[in-house]
Amino acid sequence: MQKTKLTLAAATLIVALPMLQGCIEAAVIGGAAAMGVMTAHDRRSTGVQTDDETTEWKAMQRVPEKYKAFSHLNFTAYNRRVLITGEVPNEEAKTLIGEQTRQLEGVREVFNELNIAPTSPLGNRTNDSYITSKLKARLVDSNQLSANHIKVVTENGVAYLMGIVNDREAKVAVAVARTTDGVRRVVTIMEVVSESDTRRIDTSAPGGARNAPPQTAPVETR
Repeated sequence: MQKTKLTLAAATLIVALPMLQGCIEAAVIGGAAAMGVMTAHDRRSTGVQTDDETTEWKAMQRVPEKYKAFSHLNFTAYNRRVLITGEVPNEEAKTLIGEQTRQLEGVREVFNELNIAPTSPLGNRTNDSYITSKLKARLVDSNQLSANHIKVVTENGVAYLMGIVNDREAKVAVAVARTTDGVRRVVTIMEVVSESDTRRIDTSAPGGARNAPPQTAPVETR
C-alpha cells in the first residue's frame, strides 16, 4: 500500500513538472518585463544608469580604511552627478572623500553634503527610509509626474531630490516633499530642462494634473 502511494506521488510530480516549469518561466519573464518598464520610464539612458551604479560602488571602495569604521556614508549617482550624504569624524575626511569622488571617471558634479558628526543610530536611518517611502508614494498619488523621474534620498530628515525634470515637475516634487510628514528640509539637486526636452525623452506623457499641496518645509537649491 505504501509503495503504491509513493508511485502515485511520483507520477503526479512528473506530470506537474512541465506546468511548474511554465509558472517559473512566467515569473522570470514577468520580472524581466517589469524591470524593462522601470528602465524605459527612467530619463537616463541604460548606459548612464549602469555607469551611475558603477560610480556609487567605486566611490564607496575609495573611502580610506581609517575613516570607514567611524563614518556612515551614502553615495547616490544620478546622470553622472553624485550626492554624498552621511556622517564623518572630521573636516579632513569630508574633503578627502569629496575629492576622491570627483576624480572618478565620468563624474560631472559632486554634492558633498556630509555632516561632521558621530554616525547616526540605526533608528534614524530606519526613519529616513520610511520618510523616503512616504515621499515616493505621495509623488505617485499626486498624479502630476512619474515617480521614476525623481530620485529621493533622505538623511536625518533632510530630503534630497535628484532627477531630470521640467520646471512644472520640479515645482510639484518640491511641494510634495515640503509637505511630507517627517521632512525637516528639502534640498533640490534636480536638473531642470525644458518641457519639450522631457517630452522628447519620455516614452509616455505624464498623468493628469492636480493642484500642488501647500508648501511648508524650507527648500535649498544646490
